Formats: sequence, structure tokens, C-alpha cells
Amino acid sequence: MEYESELDIQSHRLGFAGALSPRSFLQDLIAGMRLLLRSRKLAVAMASRELRMRHAGQFAGALWIVGHPLFQMMVFVFIFGVVFSQRIGGTFEMPRDYTTYILSGLIPWLTFSTALPSLCASVVSNSNLVKQFTFQTEVLPIKDVLISLVFWIVGIAIITIYGIAVNRSLPWTYVLLPAVLALNILFTIGLGWILSAIGVFIRDMKDIAVVLVTAGIYVLPVVYLPSWVPTLFRPFVNFNPLSAFIWVYQDTLYFGRIEHPYAWVVFAAMSFACFSLGYRLFQILKPFFGKVL
Repeated sequence: MEYESELDIQSHRLGFAGALSPRSFLQDLIAGMRLLLRSRKLAVAMASRELRMRHAGQFAGALWIVGHPLFQMMVFVFIFGVVFSQRIGGTFEMPRDYTTYILSGLIPWLTFSTALPSLCASVVSNSNLVKQFTFQTEVLPIKDVLISLVFWIVGIAIITIYGIAVNRSLPWTYVLLPAVLALNILFTIGLGWILSAIGVFIRDMKDIAVVLVTAGIYVLPVVYLPSWVPTLFRPFVNFNPLSAFIWVYQDTLYFGRIEHPYAWVVFAAMSFACFSLGYRLFQILKPFFGKVL
């Protein structure tokens, strides 16, 4: 088994349970951050190359990079905003229209759901690179997360233009977007390390992710208000950790205030925990990738 650092050796020796101690948790968090900084240029180059290769030879070419997320958002807005004709907005509780509400939840969810299936197969689909001892396998999930951020960029541009055109202003909470994006990236990369590592041994992970992604938009407060959910099922929304993920974005892009303060705490804790524990699990399982692949 090959290890790249003393921390990798300690991670394998102590196992996943060792990451639960505050000291180990902080060490894994710092090590993951350092790896992220070291490999950022390689990850960006790999993401850019894959995006170009995906659309090479197509008639519209790179326009699909923007067209795909734009089309998906338009479909959801049309179905839930036009067909169902829900009317909200103009009050302190719900300050903006229903289209803005839908977009504020769709942006993080489409970004996340685009990355999830790819992350499950990040290592498996690049087995030729994994078997090279000089290649940092941890970069593969980072690359897939960067690719998914295309949805985020397009979505933010759409909701910003729409907000200025319809509401004549943007909420002050837009200044929190860099912090929200940073937490989003940490959370998705950490989850990517977990899913890609497990996906080497359980090849069904990608199919499971596709099912969860399909159901996720209907079990999270993306296209509906939590108050619309029957009382019996409301706890499934309120206590779903991913609801905090959606609410943080809705506070930033829709409410224009910290409407769900507990969601910010939960999402921040979830992001750092997922990043640290994901790094630890990846280091534990990485020595076995070559044998399985």
C-alpha cells in the first residue's frame, strides 16, 4: 500500500472512528484544505478539458454548457410557476414572487444533483489515472464539483437578471453569496470523497444517486413552501439536513434576511463535518483502489 504522507498512515491506522476526536477532525480538515489549495490548478484544468470534450463535435458546442441548466430551470419555472399558478409575494413573510422562490431553491439543488451521480463514479471512471502512483486521486471528485458549478454560475446570473428586471433591486444578502458558495463547495467535495470512495466497492452507488436526485426535488422545500406540506409529513422536511442547504440559499436569494438562522448553523457544521470526514474516509480506502479496479 502506498501512502503520500504521515497523515495518510495515521488515518489508515486509526480508522474512521479516529476522526471523531476533535484533534483528528481538525487535522483532517486542515489537510483537506491544503490539498484543495495545492490541487486547485490541476482540478480547474481537468474540469475545463472535460467540459470541452463533452461538447466537442456538437452543432451547438459549448452553448450547451449554458443551455442545459437554462432549459432545466425554465421547465421547472413553467410547470410550477405558470401551470400551477401559485401567487406569493408582496408581504414581509414572502417578499418576492413565486418564480424567484423557485429559482432560489433550484440553483443549489440542480448544482448538487448534477454533481452527485458523477461523484459516485469519479474514481471508477478514471481507473487509468488511479493506478498511476504519482496521481492524486483526491482531485477527481474536486474536478466533478467544479464542473457542476456551471449550473451555479448560470443560475445566479439568471436570478440576478430576473430580480433586477422584476423587483428593481437585489436583497442585501447577496453579499453572503461567497460564504454560501464556499460552504457549498466544501460540503459537495466532502460528500464526493465519501461517495467516490464507496463507489469503488459498491458499483450501484451511481444508480442510487440518480433515484435520490429524482426524488429530492419533491421532498425538499424547493418548489413549495414548507407550510403547504401536511402536518403529518412536515417533520420530514423540517428535520432533513438538506433542507438547511436549500434554506440558506433561499435566505440569501429570496428572503433578503436570515429567515432560518438554525439552517445556517446546521449547514456550516454539515459542510465542515462532511469535508473532514470525507477526507478521512478517502485516505482509509484509497490504498485498496488499485486492487479493486
